[in-house]
Amino acid sequence: MSESDRLRSMVADMVDRDVRRVHVLAWRDLDDDEAGGSENHADEFMRRWQDAGLSVMHRTSHAVGRPSVDVRHGYDVVRRGGRMTVFPRVAISETLGRMGPYDALVEIWNGVPWLSPIWCRKPRILILHHIHGPMWNQMFPKPIAALGRTVETRLAPPLYRRTPTVTTSTDTHEELMHLGWKPEMVTTGPVGVDDFFSPGGDKTTHPSILAVGRQAPVKRFLDLLEQVRRTRERVPNVTLTLVGDGPERGSIESWIRDHDASWVTLTGRVERTVLRDHYRRSWIVASASLAEGWGLALTEAAGCATPAVATDISGHRCSVLHDRTGILAPLNELGDAMAAVLSDEVLRKRLSTEAERRARTLTWDALAVGVLEPLHGQIVRPRRRDRNR
Repeated sequence: MSESDRLRSMVADMVDRDVRRVHVLAWRDLDDDEAGGSENHADEFMRRWQDAGLSVMHRTSHAVGRPSVDVRHGYDVVRRGGRMTVFPRVAISETLGRMGPYDALVEIWNGVPWLSPIWCRKPRILILHHIHGPMWNQMFPKPIAALGRTVETRLAPPLYRRTPTVTTSTDTHEELMHLGWKPEMVTTGPVGVDDFFSPGGDKTTHPSILAVGRQAPVKRFLDLLEQVRRTRERVPNVTLTLVGDGPERGSIESWIRDHDASWVTLTGRVERTVLRDHYRRSWIVASASLAEGWGLALTEAAGCATPAVATDISGHRCSVLHDRTGILAPLNELGDAMAAVLSDEVLRKRLSTEAERRARTLTWDALAVGVLEPLHGQIVRPRRRDRNR
């Protein structure tokens, strides 16, 4: 049975038990200017659940230039509330039934929890990509950062330890064990790679590095620039292309001016086909990120037969298999690792072949099934009349 058929079978089981309407809570929407991998992950499973027969409503915060009520890929989207006000607004709305009836709930916890165990008595699951840890200090002043860490690692976990939880990282799985989750309550599964991201065309005639992502402090693009400058000591003609935008853009532009770094190209945000062209042409894709739930850009590049060189962190260890689909290294060794791959054609070709081969095993259909399974498991149990037979 294909993954798509499995999904439809599971949905049919749920609908047969009168579970049709699912609300999915996420603090940020896919159409938000700052959307990233978590939002893409949510869209991929929601559109497949909707297509399989569930009625999905995505409840999220306001996105600039977008209507408060919308339909995307077949499922409903409600965007109301700010980055922080969305949390109490949703809890009150769901408790009072203002969002309409629903039969099951999916909470995506991205730093700030929705506290659904307190107010939701319906079947529900939690999606938690990673523990933010040191990211809090990069995002907020010290007092707020300390509060965020306390809520994330001490106050909220006791509420969720009985909640079926889905994560994409084995390291996050282990962190949840330390926070009190039981092993049987946590499901870990990989993210998909769209077949759109495939090999094609020629690589650049000179060594080239690509980095893709929102230009925020956690991505450490300034550190990446320093590491590529170190790479250029061994590979003088290497270039770096940065795809994306964000609050660090000004600092990156200043660094380029201060270092007369004509070897760096900033593209801003690009269309999907342009992004694929960048993946296909580049010799390697790089990431200096401090924390990730899953390095989506790294596996998209892998689909285009472009290996990765990335920091040895939780989310990268799942998206990059060290010395098979790419190289993982500490931040201060990233420059040398990039130079080693760029200088060794045999190594680079081996990593490219394995990266593309693995990418073809990662499907969004499998992801949609993997996320639904723990919810399906709560709902599809023998009925009372069946047990008495």
